[in-house]
Amino acid sequence: MSTPRILHPVPYYAQWESAALVPEFITGQRDAADDPLWQKSGADSPAEYAFWAPRMCGVACLRMALDYWRRPVPPSVPLVRELCEAGAYVRDGDQVKGLIYQPFAEHVGDRWALQAEAVPDLPAARVREEVAGGRLVLLSVHKTIRTTDDEPPSKGGHLVLAVGVYEEGVMLHNPSGLPGVSQEAHRVPWARLARYYAGRGVVLGG
Repeated sequence: MSTPRILHPVPYYAQWESAALVPEFITGQRDAADDPLWQKSGADSPAEYAFWAPRMCGVACLRMALDYWRRPVPPSVPLVRELCEAGAYVRDGDQVKGLIYQPFAEHVGDRWALQAEAVPDLPAARVREEVAGGRLVLLSVHKTIRTTDDEPPSKGGHLVLAVGVYEEGVMLHNPSGLPGVSQEAHRVPWARLARYYAGRGVVLGG
């Protein structure tokens, strides 16, 4: 059965406040502490912001979903603190474990009354069905999905939000995507997705 083109009008959020500067942040040309918009994050200092910004792909995806379903959208760093309290991130010094899907999904459901299901085995066919059915899906992919020609060394480790589908693939909002290339509604064919996708994620519904 063919898949009609479906694109949900989901607002885009990068995991850094200055979305246009993402290429400089990911290459190390600019430190996140030098983000001119860091205060919008709600962090107490540039250092706190710089610690969390590279780790906030899941937070950015959640903020997109909250905005789309007309829920209040907290600033990113207060939101990550909240998710730490909920057990969705576990910080040990300079190390962070997360995003941990089950406590994340439970907190999203309790806090914002959104449907949220942690799915450890989430094949591409179900991603297609969920998005076509009106839901959004956090997908665990390798971060190099932002480019067009990298062969990833592994799968997973970075979260993107599936916001649309078409016959040949999926459309992703990528919190660390490249401006004008792979930030918003980035078209990724299913065959290419398979090289990056770890087969797990979180399904969100309004």
